[in-house]
Amino acid sequence: MNIAVKLSAALSIILAGGVLGGVSSSFADPDIGAAKANIARHRQLPAFEAPGEPFNAKQCMAGKKIMAMPVSSANPFNKNIVQSMAEVAKTIGFEVVEWENQGRPTQWAQGVEHAANNKFDAAVLIGGVNPAVLGPQIAEAKKAGVHVYTAHMYDTLQTPDPSTELNLNVRYHQAGELLVDWMVTQTDGKVNALIIGSDEVVPTAAFVKGITDKLDQCGEGCKYSYVNAPIPEWSTKVQPSVQSALIADPTINYVVPIYDSASQFVVPAITITGKSDQVKIATFNGTPFVLDEIRKGNVEMDIGESIGWIARSILDSSMRKLCGLEAKDELYVPFYIFDKSNVETAGVPAAFDQGYGDSYLTGYNKLWGLE
Repeated sequence: MNIAVKLSAALSIILAGGVLGGVSSSFADPDIGAAKANIARHRQLPAFEAPGEPFNAKQCMAGKKIMAMPVSSANPFNKNIVQSMAEVAKTIGFEVVEWENQGRPTQWAQGVEHAANNKFDAAVLIGGVNPAVLGPQIAEAKKAGVHVYTAHMYDTLQTPDPSTELNLNVRYHQAGELLVDWMVTQTDGKVNALIIGSDEVVPTAAFVKGITDKLDQCGEGCKYSYVNAPIPEWSTKVQPSVQSALIADPTINYVVPIYDSASQFVVPAITITGKSDQVKIATFNGTPFVLDEIRKGNVEMDIGESIGWIARSILDSSMRKLCGLEAKDELYVPFYIFDKSNVETAGVPAAFDQGYGDSYLTGYNKLWGLE
């Protein structure tokens, strides 16, 4: 079944209160050796690699200001990216201002209008703010001299909206493949996964496709089902949907909320149904409260991304673009696996930037001429 059809079907069914039925595969058995090797690579602390030539950031950014708009300020992962951007920008000598919102397109439109009316040099749409629904506002922003960028939104295999000038894409599909490699090694190739996604978030389709394509190669032992839960409805939709799915299919052994902040609504669903010993959670982002849930034993693994690394990567490319330098169209953010064996390196309680090493801190400072 084509992924677009699956997601469309999932959306229509969940709106009626249901869950997309399990889909079995009929391909070769999984390569568990290759899966283990991929996991091993992502257990190694990431090392900094310069994304471009050094430049004098203080000089070229003097007097500039950037508006940064997370997909939702209620999402701690995205909000903290913006906060980290603002903190780093201060050390360079310019301003980053957050446009606070609750994930609604009308609020995104107001944010772009604000950037245009207040002489911002650039507006960065972060983590799922879809420029395709902001056409008129982006056009007006451009007339006002505001450059519009996206970051941590499109998958590297997706085609960005043509209205934006710079798109810092992420290999979401590879994160999806890594999640499957984890589940395959933990179950010896016998995966029955309930995937929780948010269809309105731009990279969701590519992310989910990375998971389902890999599971479709897994063999007869693997199957999956999918639930669409829009971000503004996580608090009302995720827990009952997971509970219903676990009751309907007692063989489910993994729940995969592809954006880990949704885990807060998955954990109680597993607990209430008495499935804590059988059903595990594998997820993506590395949000601190989810890492704490790993330490408590409620989440099994989380593919982490350093907030500070993301923030600096967004700033690096945004500054290069504003300063007339070459900027890459991919966000340089390595993936790092946290599980019970290493989660305490993230702090107790966990913090956004602990556990990833510090090579990126000195790396970016040198790159920008700060030391």
